[in-house]
Amino acid sequence: MIPSRMRIAPLWGSLALAVSVGLPVSIAPTSIITRSVMAAEQVDRSTVVVDFLNTYCLQCHDSGSAEGEREFESFALPIASQSHWIVADEIIDQITLKEMPPLDADQPSDDERIAVIEALRAALQDAREQVQSSGARTVLRRLSHREYENTLAVLFDRRVDTLGLTADFPKENTVHHMDNVGEALVTSGFLLDQYFHAADRLVETRLARPSIPPQSWHFTDNFVQYEELTGAHKSFFKFEYLCLYEQPNTDTRQGGYGHVEDFLEGVPVSGLYDIEVHAQAMHRDTHYDPKIFRIDFSEPFQIAVVPGDVTKGHIHYPQSIEPILGQSTVPDDQPEWLKFRVWLEAGQTPRFIFPNGPYESRASVIEVNKRYNQEFKDPKSANGVSRTHILREGKLPHIKIGEIKIHGPIAEPDGSTEELAVFGPKGFQPAQASEQLLAFGERAFRRPLEQLDRDRIETIYQKRIAQDATPRQAALDTVKMMLCSPSFLYLSEVTPEEEDRLRPHDLAARLSYTLWTAPPDETLFASASSGALNDPAELRRQIERMLADERSQHFVQGFVDSWLNLRDIGNLPPPRPDNIAYYAENLPEAMKREAYELFSHLLDQDGPVTDLIDCDYTFVDKKLAKLYQLPERETMRLADGFQRVSLTGNRQRGGVLGMAGVLTVSANGVDTSPVTRGVWVSENLLGIEPPTPPDVVPEIEADVSGSKTIREKLAKHSQDATCAVCHRKIDPFGYALERFDPIGRWRNQYAKPNGKSKSPAPKVDPSGQLPSGETYQDFAEFKTLLATARRDHFVENLIDKLMIYSTGRPTERSDRFAIEEISEHVQANGFGLKTMVLEVLLSEHFRRR
Repeated sequence: MIPSRMRIAPLWGSLALAVSVGLPVSIAPTSIITRSVMAAEQVDRSTVVVDFLNTYCLQCHDSGSAEGEREFESFALPIASQSHWIVADEIIDQITLKEMPPLDADQPSDDERIAVIEALRAALQDAREQVQSSGARTVLRRLSHREYENTLAVLFDRRVDTLGLTADFPKENTVHHMDNVGEALVTSGFLLDQYFHAADRLVETRLARPSIPPQSWHFTDNFVQYEELTGAHKSFFKFEYLCLYEQPNTDTRQGGYGHVEDFLEGVPVSGLYDIEVHAQAMHRDTHYDPKIFRIDFSEPFQIAVVPGDVTKGHIHYPQSIEPILGQSTVPDDQPEWLKFRVWLEAGQTPRFIFPNGPYESRASVIEVNKRYNQEFKDPKSANGVSRTHILREGKLPHIKIGEIKIHGPIAEPDGSTEELAVFGPKGFQPAQASEQLLAFGERAFRRPLEQLDRDRIETIYQKRIAQDATPRQAALDTVKMMLCSPSFLYLSEVTPEEEDRLRPHDLAARLSYTLWTAPPDETLFASASSGALNDPAELRRQIERMLADERSQHFVQGFVDSWLNLRDIGNLPPPRPDNIAYYAENLPEAMKREAYELFSHLLDQDGPVTDLIDCDYTFVDKKLAKLYQLPERETMRLADGFQRVSLTGNRQRGGVLGMAGVLTVSANGVDTSPVTRGVWVSENLLGIEPPTPPDVVPEIEADVSGSKTIREKLAKHSQDATCAVCHRKIDPFGYALERFDPIGRWRNQYAKPNGKSKSPAPKVDPSGQLPSGETYQDFAEFKTLLATARRDHFVENLIDKLMIYSTGRPTERSDRFAIEEISEHVQANGFGLKTMVLEVLLSEHFRRR
């Protein structure tokens, strides 16, 4: 049964639920000082609104006339009901569009319009915060999908991504782009059903898999490949070779996935399998123009193994579950045996991919036929996709596989990893079943078990025994129950409601999910059990230990993805023809990694957080070095991975605003806008949420004839003062970023308008003036302004985001004092990022329930 607090808490995440039943908006507890400030602000706003309504509106919309069924006489601030919320929205819309007052009535000045709009928007924001308030406490929250999968991987001590347990889960909601905020983590009946299916599949697949002796398979022919490859491979290869012609996930999908036709049924049982592939890289020295293939022939060809499931879709097309299981370099001179030990689920068959292969084999073959047709003795086509004669006489780059061996499942000498992880070092022992299940329950629930927990676990086990289940099956069914329990699915708190500070085990769980996205390890659990974790010195030691552990990369990736909204990369992908590199080199992954590397570096070194705005270095791999046109593109190799590179003298990059990931996620894939990017900077870096435009405000494209650039369109759009009041606060934060195209490439000019070659390409104007009056001329000066004039805003916003991420709740006005105190300490200690993280995790805010 879900606790009542769990059922009620999500109501506070939605105004609609609060006001739809006609209840007044309740006000969350705040400090006396905060309430006094709020009261003073509300008096000022109320005066502005009342004076405006009395002067321009009540003659038609008082209680006696109420033209258009709109009565404003009873409207007052603060907003405390559904009807007043609607009235405020409507007044903003009508005043913004200048549809009211009517033309034959006295008209307010632009200053009066702006003042009343700002007062109403502020009042709406206050009402929204009060409705959404959790009373400065974390709403009991369930594990996010990310936390859920990682928790299972830790508990079972084996990767679970090959199962795709969350593939059919509903998409996660976010708050401030955070995926771990309690009020957004809704639990539906459908999701509960998915939890049951996931637990059953995981336990049956991993712990109930039959024990069978290893088998061996050896494939030397019948390497059938589908669609347009079939004819060429039958004619020239007689199906004796399996060939990879392009990278996976292309549009054409011709040779992106190599499967074994005689092994479509896959492996008989989940387990470890040894795979050997006799392979050779063909024609890496081709004389054909490298631009045809869009790859770097100085790099050795790579082959990787991914799982495939013929029941889940086309075996030669992308599938929803295909993590890379192993990867190797392919030799050029002669075929060699390449060996992989991989985990395959029952029914999965190994497939082979060419990660750094040509982009779209079909297009490559067509181009070779066009440009090198005279080299072939008997060409079939000068313009088609025929490849038989190219394979016979030409030098088409590809990977050729002649033999494949599969052996397994491989026995694990001490017992399966999952068996030992769940039941302990001796595996399942019927005589100790209760003790083993209770020990697993303690790890799964992340706290000592209460008597009620023990009784339920024992009852389930004994009930299954009474139903004639074997002791082992009864134990497995009990494990499934525990994986569907609220105590597992939720970060449940045993701290009593009347206590403000978390008890040690609750604190340990919050800390471990913040830094490792996983349950506490033995060391942290022992610290909590002894009570030592309540000591600030011990808490600091545990935090520093956990930050030094490689598992803290889960924190780096989870937080950076949330803070910079990098999870949305790929939601609006750019068109392929103009952005081949984005797809051919899998740039989204590299884009994210650059942000992780910088954040991780500053965390390790306690480097200044201002480097996140502007610095003279960054971290790139060969792919990003090429995208950024850095000199290192000539010397770096793919095997080098990510390296720190100097940006001295290069102000085009440095800091998150020069990162392609940020620039891609703040565009729409097709074009860029100072509005979109300005909102991104305002929200993500400065913590200032611009007001939402009225629903009925015209699109920017309305009445902007003659405009050549987005800046000119915005200028026309903002000629109305009520539009300008918002745009002057947003657009200046986006103008400097117009230096970058939708995937973060530097540009001095926009694309030519309407594709007309005779029309000059408009130049980018990266200058601007901030709302407070400071001006900048280019991107470099803009970053300098943010790092100086807006430094304190940035620092406090980063602290705010860390507090939200670590506690799973949005901050409120009453938290401002804690943010300011942490900010002062961080500033006094050189603005170090590690210092900031430590202070957040040591704060009363973090330790409070």
